[in-house]
Amino acid sequence: MPRTLALEARDASAKGHIPLSQLGEVKVELSVVLGRSAMPIQQFLRMGRGAVIPLDTEEDAPIWILANNHPIARGEIVIQGDRVTVEILGPADVNAFNAAA
Repeated sequence: MPRTLALEARDASAKGHIPLSQLGEVKVELSVVLGRSAMPIQQFLRMGRGAVIPLDTEEDAPIWILANNHPIARGEIVIQGDRVTVEILGPADVNAFNAAA
């Protein structure tokens, strides 16, 4: 939630307009975008098992973290044992995300 919206929600809640306790029940779908690729559909349809799709990102570039398909943060992949996790690095720049599309 952008900082100004969070402050507005907190102020409204203090006035009794928005019960913040209800926000904890709101579900969001989180997605992680490693990179993007564009190709003709014919090329994609010819791909089989083992095919490699090149992405528009570098190995150490931060990934995008999306909430309901909206960029909210940047992060990096972290391997913890046999689990893949994401460490949040900071807020996302929506304009940069849209420019990369």
